[in-house]
Amino acid sequence: MAKKEPAPAQDADAEDESDGETIDGAEPKKGFVKKLLSNKKLLIIAIAGLVLVLGGGTAGYFFLFSGSGASATQTAENKPHEPIIAPQVTFYDMPDLVVNIQSADGTNAYLKLGVSLELSNPEDKTGMQPLMPRVVDQFQSYLRELRLDDLRGSAGVLRLKEELLRRINVAAAPFHVRDVLLKEMIVQ
Repeated sequence: MAKKEPAPAQDADAEDESDGETIDGAEPKKGFVKKLLSNKKLLIIAIAGLVLVLGGGTAGYFFLFSGSGASATQTAENKPHEPIIAPQVTFYDMPDLVVNIQSADGTNAYLKLGVSLELSNPEDKTGMQPLMPRVVDQFQSYLRELRLDDLRGSAGVLRLKEELLRRINVAAAPFHVRDVLLKEMIVQ
């Protein structure tokens, strides 16, 4: 008599069961991976759990094994508190400058500029006096080349201050000017 062949559907199930069986009777590895990949919710939960475990482990490592955190706190507590002392500075008021500047449409425009210089010590203030004609000349030549658009907004004012500071440190070479402070700036 002829043997009946099992149906193809039964054959596939039999192969799956035989491939994934283990001796212990535990769930096969391939079956778990298939389940994990086919079920999106389970996959998202597994990835989120993995990210949390890795992130927590990394944070714990840096928190527990970072030696700088505890020692920095201990050294700050043991160090005596020193009073905060303001830096010693001197201010030198330059004479006001009035220059005509270029406008886009060719009309006359004027800039009145009042500047105060921040110097490191009072001796620099007396030393700057003989150099003032050179400093004023540097400022005048730069300011006359400006356009109205160059002075617009806070970025324009910041560029103006930086350029004036650079020019005054070149003109007053033995002395160092720490900052250029604008007292008055009028564009008409």
